[in-house]
Amino acid sequence: MNTVQGARRIVVVGNGMVGARFAEETARLDPRGERVHVTVVGAEHHPAYNRVLLSGMVAGDYTADQIRLPVPDTPGVTVRTGLAVVSLDTAGRTVTLDDGTALEYDELVLATGARAAFPPVTGVSAPDGAPGEGVCALRDLDDCRRLLALVRPGAPVVVLGGGVLGLEAARGLQSRGARVSVVESSPWIMRRQIDRPAADILRRRYDALGVRVHSWRVASRWIPGTGLELDDGRVLPGDALVVTAGVRGNIELAKDAGIEVEHGILVDDTLSTSDARVHAVGDCAQHPGGGAGLVQPGWEQAGVLARRLTGIEPQALYGGSRPVTRLKAEGIELTAFGEVHTDDNDEDLETLTVSDPHGGRYAKLVVREDRLVGSVLLGFPEAAATLSQLHDTGAPVPADRLALLQGAVPAPAGQEAGAQAAPVVCRCNAVTRDDLEQAWLDGARTRETIAAATRATTGCGGCVRDVNALLSGWDDKSPVG
Repeated sequence: MNTVQGARRIVVVGNGMVGARFAEETARLDPRGERVHVTVVGAEHHPAYNRVLLSGMVAGDYTADQIRLPVPDTPGVTVRTGLAVVSLDTAGRTVTLDDGTALEYDELVLATGARAAFPPVTGVSAPDGAPGEGVCALRDLDDCRRLLALVRPGAPVVVLGGGVLGLEAARGLQSRGARVSVVESSPWIMRRQIDRPAADILRRRYDALGVRVHSWRVASRWIPGTGLELDDGRVLPGDALVVTAGVRGNIELAKDAGIEVEHGILVDDTLSTSDARVHAVGDCAQHPGGGAGLVQPGWEQAGVLARRLTGIEPQALYGGSRPVTRLKAEGIELTAFGEVHTDDNDEDLETLTVSDPHGGRYAKLVVREDRLVGSVLLGFPEAAATLSQLHDTGAPVPADRLALLQGAVPAPAGQEAGAQAAPVVCRCNAVTRDDLEQAWLDGARTRETIAAATRATTGCGGCVRDVNALLSGWDDKSPVG
């Protein structure tokens, strides 16, 4: 490891999406490694990859090579895979690896992520805590490969958990020919992100695909080779059980070192823990403004911390997130954000709802003081980018609320339409349509080259459809307005 003399030493524990993004951001800000040298330590033997796209691998949309993340090719970054950090000494500023070696640091970044939570259901976990026979999670690349080895076309599979990941996994398995059942203990699927009317229409969409959804049901026992027994005595047939019932932050390293934790590692707006030399980002971090569980907030945290620790912007702060949830299932376009569980007695709220069960579409706009504070959009892809941008910026909504569902937002009074900010296409990486047009003009002609130039489509994958649509609509001379 060749470190520039005088460069401060930063050790990153975790080579997942957020740890890798921190290293990438640091390399961009300090390309010659003159300010800092970053050593990333990852327990997995694989190079960093986009975990959010694992459900796409299940569906056969991606290969392992296609979801790899870029590795900074700079003298200021060293990546070591297949090594786990087993202890942290904050007084001596060292971390000890499982091969017995130690790394000294000036600043430590914990990007340890989270692991799948296995519910206390008989047969789901082995005595040592490992998945039971025929059981797997969908948290890492090895989980994905294990699942694909278990599933055969025409065979029954049960997904335990009706959140975003469970529904994406169910759609991917169904597209591979599996007979899929989904079990959700809440009254409706995606309970935290969408309201019940939207969930009912979404369930019908899954029913039409042949995926059976069992809401308000609790699993009682997993019987290997047979299936999942429910609390009402029914047994859903299953050769495999996919557990997508939540996650737990990997906080043990910090906790054992005496750093303050709750369900995550406590951080403030500087992303520092109770030890000022130790920082936490991503799913393992607990910030007052939230952000765990989604890629965009984790990447925002990585960017803020990189600017702080390189000294490029030492005053940079992370003020919380405004998360957007997207369901990435083939043939189903769902976006939700903000306040969607509304109180009919709240006189300050204005709600517009469009329900089209026959067409499989549903929209809900929640407005407070002429500002969009929440939305659910099922089957309205053209409006999703426009509405999420309105929510982010806090700009006033037009008097014609219904026009928003067509993706149209009039320019504010006194401003020409052409003066509006370019629409954001890739929210995870804040890539606008103007950015994509410039990359196209610079020679990027495919989604892969656009991704390399702008990072668009490398986050949650929700913008792949929009990017492909733009590329197909541009001719060989210039982008079409």
